[in-house]
Amino acid sequence: MDWSYVAIAIALFFAMNIGASGTAASMGAAYGSGAVKNKLLAMLLVAVAALLGAVLGGGEVVKTISGGIIPANLLTIEAVVIVLASATLTLFGANLLGIPLSTSEVTVGAIVGVGLAYQSLFVGHILVILFFWVVVPVAAFIGAYGAGKLIRRVERRWPSLQKPGSKGERWLTFLLVACGVYEAFSAGMNNVANAVGPLVGAGLMSTENGVWLGGLAVAVGCLLLGGRVLETNGKKITTLSLLQGSAVSATGGTLVIIASLFGIPVPLTQATTCAILGVGTSERGFVLWQKGIIKQIIMVWIVSPVSSLVVSFAFVHLFLRSDLYTLVVLASVFVATLGFVGLIRLIRRESSSINDQGGGI
Repeated sequence: MDWSYVAIAIALFFAMNIGASGTAASMGAAYGSGAVKNKLLAMLLVAVAALLGAVLGGGEVVKTISGGIIPANLLTIEAVVIVLASATLTLFGANLLGIPLSTSEVTVGAIVGVGLAYQSLFVGHILVILFFWVVVPVAAFIGAYGAGKLIRRVERRWPSLQKPGSKGERWLTFLLVACGVYEAFSAGMNNVANAVGPLVGAGLMSTENGVWLGGLAVAVGCLLLGGRVLETNGKKITTLSLLQGSAVSATGGTLVIIASLFGIPVPLTQATTCAILGVGTSERGFVLWQKGIIKQIIMVWIVSPVSSLVVSFAFVHLFLRSDLYTLVVLASVFVATLGFVGLIRLIRRESSSINDQGGGI
């Protein structure tokens, strides 16, 4: 079997799923608010913007994924198949469980898993990536919070600005669509590398060919698979005004583009979520924080890279090193961890039940 074709096939499938989940969501605000009423047009705009983002600015992140986390000589064709399969399987499993994961974090985690298996990592580069993973969501929240405060003043000063049918509303509609396209551009710029970076690292293709191939796959994934994601995401954020939706897309997109210029793969989903949280907090205070949003962000931040890391580490020992002892130990620790988590949940559930019964007496 020629593993090169297997690696490319998995990478393209991965890129299509990136297009469906990540880039399609960037037009959710515009579609949900009715700024773009035609779903196919919304997906087409995102597909073109994501492709342009990948081709024009995706090269730096590809360099990081292909050789900035572990030495490039470790990215053999077999290792690349393991990285991509680990990332894809982790995302697939998370989708079945209804847990949102970051494609960037899953990919980086899978590569780190291979590096750990061979005890060879660029620790300094990994720490820089982790730093950005913390800073980008925080900056998104702060930036959107400030923008939200300014938007409240503008909407109070000119209440007729967003009146249906007015000239102001038409301009704001155009602004929202433009910001959605801008966010999709940033997604293509950053996320395409997750699929094709390992292929470039293994020498299966050049960076230029990789961003073109990955960008086209992301665009196809957006067009073929992004409709349902767009529908769901649009319904979730219809409570945002036109100005607020524009602020969210502009904030998340700008931060992701800055990270991409430094070659850092970052989670656009978390940046957007924190931006929405920032706008909401500026309007309604910290009541939103009681809805478990912070817990979900932290869970995604931790679970995404760790889960794919464990899978890729196990796959290396199983298929490349035939080290069954390490694999058994790892599986035992994993099962024990799941049992411990289950026990904690059971204790909390029992404690909550006892408290409820006591409160009813």
